[in-house]
Amino acid sequence: MRLIPDFLRPNYAQKLSLLATLPLIIAGAAIAVLVAVQSRALAEREIKALEQQLLQAKMAELRNYVTQARNGFSHIYGLAAPDDEEAKEKVTQILSAMIYDRDGFFFVYDYEGTNLVSPRQTEFINKNWRGLTDSRGTPVVDEFIRLARQGAGWHTFMWEKPSTGEEAQMVAYVLGLQDWQWAIGTGVFIDDVLASVAASRAEVEARIRRTFYYIGGITLFALGLVFASGMVLNIRERRLADAKLKELTQRVFDAQEEERGRVARELHDGISQLLVGVRYALDNARRRLSRGDFDRVEEPLNKGISHLGTAITEVRRISRDLRPGVLDDLGLGPALKALTDDFATRTGIETRFSTVVFRNRLDGEAKIALYRIAQEALTNIERHAEATEVSMDLRGHARGATMRISDNGRGLPAAQDRGGPGIGLRNMQERIEQLDGTLRILSSRGTQGGTVIEVLLPLSHLLPPGNAANTATKRLS
Repeated sequence: MRLIPDFLRPNYAQKLSLLATLPLIIAGAAIAVLVAVQSRALAEREIKALEQQLLQAKMAELRNYVTQARNGFSHIYGLAAPDDEEAKEKVTQILSAMIYDRDGFFFVYDYEGTNLVSPRQTEFINKNWRGLTDSRGTPVVDEFIRLARQGAGWHTFMWEKPSTGEEAQMVAYVLGLQDWQWAIGTGVFIDDVLASVAASRAEVEARIRRTFYYIGGITLFALGLVFASGMVLNIRERRLADAKLKELTQRVFDAQEEERGRVARELHDGISQLLVGVRYALDNARRRLSRGDFDRVEEPLNKGISHLGTAITEVRRISRDLRPGVLDDLGLGPALKALTDDFATRTGIETRFSTVVFRNRLDGEAKIALYRIAQEALTNIERHAEATEVSMDLRGHARGATMRISDNGRGLPAAQDRGGPGIGLRNMQERIEQLDGTLRILSSRGTQGGTVIEVLLPLSHLLPPGNAANTATKRLS
């Protein structure tokens, strides 16, 4: 049962496109993420630095306000006794009059928590505010008193803006008057600072988004280029493949017709003539029998039997050439041994064959390919090489299997003289390429010339020992 429908299965061209575009997409995404992380980190550091600078400026401004206020009433406070109510009244009046901007004011709390000065929020005056917290639960007045007892300090909290009635974050500087046990101070709302920081963060996010868009656009453009070039290459390769397929199909047809012609010639010139001879011999014997000449019947019958035996031998030879039975029954080694023996008998060329026992371990395609290559090589030697010695070696090794065929003939002509490889050599090359193997042809001309054909099959075409034994057993049974 198929888990993935056929229409979702990518074809070869789609797999190549995915293989080309997937790393580009991953690289673009990685670059975008890295740029975003680095940009955000750098911008965050810059924003933090900006925020600190703005806050430091606000805090320095507050310290100056408090210092100026103290200078404004120091001549009164410095000469007054701790219980001088008249002096305290003058100071509260001075501080009540010190208002600035839209929301700036001074406040005073005694150490008991009672508000003495709050010009912009007069409802706080003369009320005890110990335990007051803001909306976030941060103590306000208690912290003022603690900082005042220590001398001075900064405090950040949420407070209602007098101008709008809305809550905003405030930074306050508090100073303690220990003789009077007062905590005086002023604060500034930093919502403008926070707004500037938020605007900066928003601008950073906008820049990061724009960077994402730029990287995405560049990636899409690159993908378009890859897709367009892939389409061009795919169309070109498909045209070449179609042309090669047509050429290969025509060559298959030509090879079939050539083989049919060869078999037809073999049957006509060999088998047909022998069978005609058998027919004439039998017809001659029949005529002699009809005349009662029994003593002369044996001669035509023997001749017919001899012709029939020769015809059987020829049929076996043709059958062996088409598909040698020994290749299936005993394996490649015995088949090549029989081929070289027949070649030596037919041509008179001294032929040597050596091999390492394979125990039928080559798969079917490899055995057929090596046998046909050997056939083609011996045919070329017989027709063109003018050799007197031929050797063939077949053996397996750690990289696979190798077949080596050499002769001492006149060698192959130079490439410029041949005008391209012949049909035989091209057939060898194509057979071995289909098995992912390699074919090497070494040739030299002259008195010490000759040709060496070396075929190497990869290890993938050697069957495990158990599979080879089972295959051989099934074929023999």
